[in-house]
Amino acid sequence: MKGNSQRGKDFARKLRKSETDAERKIWQQLRSRNLNGAKFRRQHPVGPYVIDFICINEKLIIELDGSQHLQQRTYDAQRTAFLEQAGYRVMRFWDNDVLLQTENVMQAIVDALANPSPQPSPREPTGRGS
Repeated sequence: MKGNSQRGKDFARKLRKSETDAERKIWQQLRSRNLNGAKFRRQHPVGPYVIDFICINEKLIIELDGSQHLQQRTYDAQRTAFLEQAGYRVMRFWDNDVLLQTENVMQAIVDALANPSPQPSPREPTGRGS
């Protein structure tokens, strides 16, 4: 077990060093308790997964999805189900939305922090054709 834990930590470190523009942009908003005092971590291992952003105290996970996620919907659904079963709320956003509609994305996160009750989360990132 300990080996898996260390591999997860090593992989998370690698991801932090190669973050995307969207990850960099949202991290500037989330870091240092900038968002309503909530402490977020980035590229944090949870079970077999490395999460983009997590607020452990609020049990809130933020995942950013690029175009590769169009090809891995089943994997993302399984991942989300695992995280929700572990008691987390999962929010997904398209990278493009983070870059072009940052204020809307941040407001959705603020709203989620203000309403800690579990809500059904979308299985797909926001911004996908309605």
